[in-house]
Amino acid sequence: MSGGWRTPESTEPMEQLERLTARLDNIQAVQPILNALRAISSSSRVLALRKARSVDQYRQDLLRILAFVAPHLSRSYRRPSAARANGSLVLLVIGSERGLCGAFNDTVVDYATQVLAQYAAAGTDAKLMTLGTRVQRAFRGADYRPQWSRRLSATALPSYRMACELTSEWLQTYEKHDIDAVEVIYNTYQGLARYEPTKVRVVPPELPFPPTANTEWPPSIETDPLGLHTRAVELWLSATLYAIMLKSAAAENSARFRLLDGASQNAERLIEELKLFLQVARQDAITSELQDLSSGAGLLGPRSE
Repeated sequence: MSGGWRTPESTEPMEQLERLTARLDNIQAVQPILNALRAISSSSRVLALRKARSVDQYRQDLLRILAFVAPHLSRSYRRPSAARANGSLVLLVIGSERGLCGAFNDTVVDYATQVLAQYAAAGTDAKLMTLGTRVQRAFRGADYRPQWSRRLSATALPSYRMACELTSEWLQTYEKHDIDAVEVIYNTYQGLARYEPTKVRVVPPELPFPPTANTEWPPSIETDPLGLHTRAVELWLSATLYAIMLKSAAAENSARFRLLDGASQNAERLIEELKLFLQVARQDAITSELQDLSSGAGLLGPRSE
């Protein structure tokens, strides 16, 4: 909702009064919906950021586990290289499932199309994947056809299960040498109604250097260290993707909150303006009726049209 209200051009006070009343009723009916959607967006943003902080702490705990396991690995074990050269990669773009979030999807799509153009110029085969119906539509509008798409929840935050399924599939494909890397493009949260498109490589997992495991009584590892290390890396990668999805959701709901907040403020302003116009219209209608009654009683001459 934007712009001020203009009094309808009508010579009949009663007709003008009816139009103003109908307009006011419509806006007053919509305002609670705007306020409810705004509140939902605000709470979703807060919840997404809270979960993202918890996931980041979980990732740090996994790194500490890796620090304990690393000394027990065989010397022949080598961490995977950052990427295999001259291969194909998967580019996952995360958008939104719902609208009312401004240019959120267009921003991430514009950035992704630039990245795809760079890969095409370099001869790199990039397979486009999308999360979110809205971003999928935006790509189609830009003449791109994602090879794989999945819907996000329209009523809840992204699920950790989805992150686990995607990372498991990517790692299996990577181990078969069908792909060389997976990169994710998303709008990262930068503050209220502020976000920035970002590209992150998630496969192969680029683990930070594990912190030194300083403890007087180091844990006893009775299972296969390599298997434990592999599982911890998989969990760390799933948590990394989940954190990305949550931060994207926080940015989306932040943008939606700002848009709905502006619409709600416009509705409040329009309601106040319409009430003033309605008050004047009622006075004009009463005056017109009194004149008609007076003319009918012969107290006044007929009104001039």
